[in-house]
Amino acid sequence: MLPHICSVPLKEGHHQIWNLGSFLQEVSHFRMMPLCFSPWKDRRTSSLHEDLKMAKTDNGIRICQGLLILGNVVIGMCGIALTAECIFFVSDPHGLYPLLEATENDDIYAAAWIGIFVGFALLALSILGIIGVMKSSKTLLLVYIILMLITYAFEMASCITAATHRDFLTPNLFLKQMLERYLNSETDNNNDKWMTERVTKTWDNLMLQNQCCGVNGPLDWQQYTSAFRMTHNDADYPWPHNCCVMDTRGEPINLDGCKLGVSGFYNSNGCYDAISGPLNRQAWGVAWFGFAILCWTFCVLLGTMFYWSRIAY
Repeated sequence: MLPHICSVPLKEGHHQIWNLGSFLQEVSHFRMMPLCFSPWKDRRTSSLHEDLKMAKTDNGIRICQGLLILGNVVIGMCGIALTAECIFFVSDPHGLYPLLEATENDDIYAAAWIGIFVGFALLALSILGIIGVMKSSKTLLLVYIILMLITYAFEMASCITAATHRDFLTPNLFLKQMLERYLNSETDNNNDKWMTERVTKTWDNLMLQNQCCGVNGPLDWQQYTSAFRMTHNDADYPWPHNCCVMDTRGEPINLDGCKLGVSGFYNSNGCYDAISGPLNRQAWGVAWFGFAILCWTFCVLLGTMFYWSRIAY
């Protein structure tokens, strides 16, 4: 009912339609307006976009959490392996530690001891990191990052020590030590006597087990002055009897032939390879396996820092 729009009064009391065409055009135009201008539809569309955005964000967070958990699992396993390797090293399976101890430079073993500590620390911190990621705890992850950085520094020191002191193991180092300490009866104090006895025992076992003589060969006992030569004449002991080829009972198969240097009755090769080989392998194992762990841990640490920065308190 549109009395004031569609009609006007006349004299005789009748009504006349006024501007009806214009009114019909307005109504038609209103009906043809597109529905996209509806505010309710705009709200529904905006809400849908926000839901999709949140879903994508949740998927990204879950992927990041999964990668960090996997990274920490690998770190924990590497920690166990590093601890086992370093324990094997410090247990001295080849009995060579007295030779390094007598040189007053056993830093390679110190690097292995650090590796044992780092291995246990990596295992414990990997568990802490997994818990922190699963709970999205900013406090736990902050503690994890700080302790992991400290552990990282210790492992770096261990790797550098093991790698650099490998070059310290030269033939002249062990030759000088052997000539000075093997069967040396003149010692300055009890500690020096104890160390000399250990070096002598180590060299005896080394020459018997590896069928070798001296550092470079039997001529080490002939060409250089030694404590052994001071107490043993050249005719009876041109070199220690442990340089002779032994039978199953541990006796020289031909002592006279060994003294005369007859081929087949004495060991003509030196023991340096038997010393440096195991030490170098173990030092390289501690160093390069440690460096590999550091590279992996660095990537996990970066990911953890990024994830930590995205967590709200």
